[in-house]
Order: sequence, then structure tokens, then C-alpha cells
Amino acid sequence: MEEMSKRERICVTGAGGYVASWVVKFLLSKGYKVHGTVRDPSDQKNAHLKELENAQESLHLFATDLLNYEGLCAAITGCTGVLHVASPVPVGKVQNPEAKLMEPAITGTRNVLNACLKANVKKVVVVSSIGAVMVNPNWPKDQVMDERCWTDTERCKSIEHWYCIAKTIAESEALDFAKRTKLNILTVCPSLVIGPMLQSTWNSSSLYLLNFLKESSEPADNGVRAFVDVRDLAEAILLAYKKPKAEGRYICSSYEIHTQDLVQMLKRFYPDYSYPKSFKEAESHLKLSSEKLQNLGWKYRSFEETIVDTVKNYEEKGALCKNIPASIQLGPK
Repeated sequence: MEEMSKRERICVTGAGGYVASWVVKFLLSKGYKVHGTVRDPSDQKNAHLKELENAQESLHLFATDLLNYEGLCAAITGCTGVLHVASPVPVGKVQNPEAKLMEPAITGTRNVLNACLKANVKKVVVVSSIGAVMVNPNWPKDQVMDERCWTDTERCKSIEHWYCIAKTIAESEALDFAKRTKLNILTVCPSLVIGPMLQSTWNSSSLYLLNFLKESSEPADNGVRAFVDVRDLAEAILLAYKKPKAEGRYICSSYEIHTQDLVQMLKRFYPDYSYPKSFKEAESHLKLSSEKLQNLGWKYRSFEETIVDTVKNYEEKGALCKNIPASIQLGPK
């Protein structure tokens, strides 16, 4: 596989984002040629990509976005595979969700897949979300959620959870596209992604854990959250791409934990930071299975290692000394 990788060219959409940056890093380290799509290759927020090992000779950045079909065609032409990672991730309530969430996620995925078909790409991995899995009031509460479980978009509409609607429709359409066209398409559904950042800009995933390291006057929601390390997710995406027997969708999640237990863990490692003073109980029955992905050979690191590496990364970036805003613009995965 290593010899083949030296000849193989992979396109990664949204290459400058949180997850995609790690995907690009791992691909380059394994000898692949990489085409990365970014809005502006000269933007400082993409500078970290050019500093990655082997980037000078093996990374080519293309200026395009998900709604630019011709730009995507240019980036994907000549590639054996495509890892479609780009998608807007919201922070808080989103104004005009149709334009900011639905169109990039759904129309953007259509554009990517049509460009893949035109370029005769051999395999595509679409990064979805557990948002396309977990909002299902009809799923038995005592049953672990696996790849058969799909989010109920009508339920999401009633609670205005536009991100889950967008990811569910985009993933469902991708798998239907595979059946219609015989294009080899897999989907990976990660839970909440944490871990060290390669990029300099903050996004919703990065902020989630950071906000617990700062005192808040508001009680924290003590619901159950599911997490995966960004490095383990990047490895899962590459594993799904490389394994010939991989098919369908894969849930990618390592740990579920109540918020209060997470804060206690943080306090144990880092007693000198400020933390939420109180918690409000929330009904939560979240239990996910990544057994299908593990059967493919996926392994993940300990939650403690992820927490320590994440906080160390925040400290190195000076985030715990700065007033990082609680809400930011939509950022890519």
C-alpha cells in the first residue's frame, strides 16, 4: 500500500479545517499526493498546511468552495479518491440556515459527487455526523444506536435542528447516489470531535471543551456527550478509504460521558482552572456503537490522552489566557 500511495492522488475538501487538516497531514506522511480545496490558498488561516511534512512537493491547494462545481471538478480531476470532509458546523442558533447550512451541506455534497463521477474517481468517503444518527425518537431507548439508526428530519424541523437535517439529507443522498451510479461511496459519522488543532482559527469543536475550562455563571447541561479524538477520526477516514471490504456507513465514536463527569476529569488533571459551578440535569440516553468500524481494524486512544493533549494544545496556543468568544463564525470541520 505504501508503494501504491506514492502514485496515488487524493482530494480532500475543506483542507484547512479542523478534521481535514489532520487528514491531509496523515496522507502526506504516508506518501500520497494531495489536492486540497480551500476558499483562498493565500489566506493565513491555511498557512499551516504548507508547513506540513512533504507539503512542498506533494500538496496542491485549489481555490474553490462546495458551491463551485467547476472549481471542484478542477480539484478532483486526476484523483483516485476523494475524502469529502468540508461542511459548515454551527455555533449556537444559525440565522438563515438554508443558505448557511443546508445549501453547502446538501448541494455541496451533490456537487462533489457529480465531480467525482465525471472524473471517474474510484472511491469516495463522505464525512457525515452522528447528527444524522441520533435524533430518532422511535429508536428503543435501551438499544445501542448503530448504523441502522437514522435521524428523523421531521422531528429535527420541529426543534429547528438544521445541522442534523442538513447532515442527514446529505448523507442519505450520498448513499442513494452510490446505488444509482455504482460510484463507490462510504460515509463516516463522527461524534463530537476534540483533540489538538493544527489550524490557527477556532471552530465549534475546538470551543466545546475550552468553554469548560472557563468559569461560567450559567449552569452547564449535564447531558451525555459522545466524543472522538480528531486524530482517531482522521485515521478512521483513511481506513475506510483504504480497506477494499469497507461499505456503507460507519459510526465513529470512542466515549460517552456526562458533562459533570467530564468536568471532574478536567479538574483532576488541571485543578487551577475555573469550571462551571453548577449543572442542570438533562434527559439523555445516548449510546453509540462503533463496532462496525472496529471490525474494519479501527483503534482509538484513551479519553485521558485526548483530554491531556487537547488542553496542552490550548495552552500552547494561549487560548486559556485569552478571551476567546463564546460564539464565532461558522467554521469548517
